[in-house]
Amino acid sequence: MTQRFELHPTHPQPRLIRQAAVILGEGGLVVMPTDACYVLACRLDDKDAVERLRALRNLDEKHLLTLVCRDLKEVSTYAQLDNRQYRFLRDWTPGAYTFVLPATKEVPRRLWHPSRKTVGLRVPDHPVALQLLAEHGAPVLATSLILPGDDEPITDADDAMKRLAKRVDVVLDAGSQGFEPTTVIDMTGDTPVVVRAGRGPIDRMTGL
Repeated sequence: MTQRFELHPTHPQPRLIRQAAVILGEGGLVVMPTDACYVLACRLDDKDAVERLRALRNLDEKHLLTLVCRDLKEVSTYAQLDNRQYRFLRDWTPGAYTFVLPATKEVPRRLWHPSRKTVGLRVPDHPVALQLLAEHGAPVLATSLILPGDDEPITDADDAMKRLAKRVDVVLDAGSQGFEPTTVIDMTGDTPVVVRAGRGPIDRMTGL
């Protein structure tokens, strides 16, 4: 049965966050609000949960999932950052951006880009997501909540409950979310390159 936790969008109830973290830690699939759109998330090191996530969205192994981190320190554990990259990310996290960076050995090989050994990471600017990550104590794997056949993500908890009943373990309802996914920026070259334009604005970024 899919549970629904109604959370205050800026001051989420600690008791419900703790319950959600327990579900996540036990291998559950979680629908989670972010500053871009609702995402489907699971524990990083749980192969069965990752397979459930991919099956729900009908994603093959070539589709890269995003590592959602609570802060830049955690990002640096899973991505190789030089001084230039660190300064850039410091200016643009938290926010509605996914950054493609060289992966460290802390990232399971099955999550690397098959030819480039890179990983996508982000730090969301949303109290519910950040507090869940803090309570969980580790990053989570996530993907935008776009179901097969849809062009846009699910934007509200009512729709998520109707369409995902018994397929996810908990929906964290923090009100309606946007329909835009993150802006994706490739940081592996000499200059950052926008791979996908999304919710995160780029008009004030230098080097793009």
